Amino acid sequence: MEILAQRMRELRKERKISQEVLAKELGVAWLSYQRYEGNERDPRAPFIKAFADYFNVSTDYLLGRTDVK
Repeated sequence: MEILAQRMRELRKERKISQEVLAKELGVAWLSYQRYEGNERDPRAPFIKAFADYFNVSTDYLLGRTDVK
């Protein structure tokens, strides 16, 4: 899902966090995270929820259902 990957990348870069550090914080392998952000693989719901919680945004924002964080 391109919008999800794009918003993940934007949020991470806004906080100036590397993919490696964020992957560790969220408990996923760096390669898996890299594939999520590169839109090569879709993350499962528990990861999307954890990501939204970490960045204090809604899952609807991440999935492109709203532009309100």
